[in-house]
Amino acid sequence: MDYIIERMTEGYWDEVSSIFVQGLETGNATFETEAPDWARWNRTHLAQPRLVARAGGRIVGWDALSPVTERCVHSGVAEVSLYVAASARRRGVGSALLTALIEGAEQCGIWTLQGGIFPENLASLGLVKKHGFREVGRREKLGKMLYGPLAGTWRDVVFVERRSRVVGVE
Repeated sequence: MDYIIERMTEGYWDEVSSIFVQGLETGNATFETEAPDWARWNRTHLAQPRLVARAGGRIVGWDALSPVTERCVHSGVAEVSLYVAASARRRGVGSALLTALIEGAEQCGIWTLQGGIFPENLASLGLVKKHGFREVGRREKLGKMLYGPLAGTWRDVVFVERRSRVVGVE
């Protein structure tokens, strides 16, 4: 699959949110029950890096970072969101997006990337491991699913992190 990675803009939001919904439909992407609108999403994510993968004129994946806290001592720590369209999975899109996100995060002074992944989401766990993330823990029954075939089920979450070898190294 030929694709390019570029900066996400508000104009891509319809396609980006559609891919988010495809992730919801898997039941293994998030506890969220619906895609937010642009204004809410924009408020809760860092301005940079925000990336999309585009192939044949269509968005096929996206990623972005969220701050983990407002405390200034943690200003270099961010949580990763990465979603790939169902039609583009297992074609290298996620890997390309994550590589670009790591580079962009380091350019923005981010020294630690973290994420929470359902243990059943083996593809995501494999992807982050390939890119230098390590498992730092597992929280049991962290939340209860509110939708889909797993509605009412308590879910564990595996926490992963990647420490930059470039930023915050002394």
